[in-house]
Amino acid sequence: MGMADADDPSDGGSGRRTKVARLIDEYELTTLGPEMERRWTSDGDDRLSLRALADRFNQRLLEAKMTEAGMQPLSGEVENTYRLLTDDDVGSADETRTRRRLERNGVDVERLQSDFVTYQAIRTYLKDHRGAEHATDDRPRTVVEGENIQRLRGRTKTVTEGRLEQLRSADNIRLGEFRVFAELNVLCEDCGARYEVEELLERGGCECSS
Repeated sequence: MGMADADDPSDGGSGRRTKVARLIDEYELTTLGPEMERRWTSDGDDRLSLRALADRFNQRLLEAKMTEAGMQPLSGEVENTYRLLTDDDVGSADETRTRRRLERNGVDVERLQSDFVTYQAIRTYLKDHRGAEHATDDRPRTVVEGENIQRLRGRTKTVTEGRLEQLRSADNIRLGEFRVFAELNVLCEDCGARYEVEELLERGGCECSS
């Protein structure tokens, strides 16, 4: 299950291009570079770690090879196959069966696994090839987390509205024009004080901190 991450010589000059850049070209994954940069430099729930990005990158390679072999993977199949090939907790028998199934369909598993990359390779690609940086947010932690909570609440409101509209359209429920309110309140069971989340963060705590 080796993942050799040596950089490759570029086509011209004395420079070098990263393994990730070479594989993006080789597998024709042109949108993957910008996507990884966005997910690494984003804040809040949208951000992915370098390790998570490496797993996603490798899964895209696996998906490309499975599709090329005519396997037409179903939803979740690529992720599970990748887990069976790479997870240390997977038994050798399950790994062997997975490898043989891929090989029977024409996938060169040894070559594929040699293409798998580590998080260090993703970091090198993002920093050196794309010039990306994840700037540390130096605002107060309460401000940053307050914005994250607001995004989560907005997402919950949007999803709830969509589900209700679907149920109404399918005549599963009777509902006129409506609005959804997503409120988050915090009750301190020690002092009995109750606040909206924003108010609690703005004031720096509950009555216990007075």
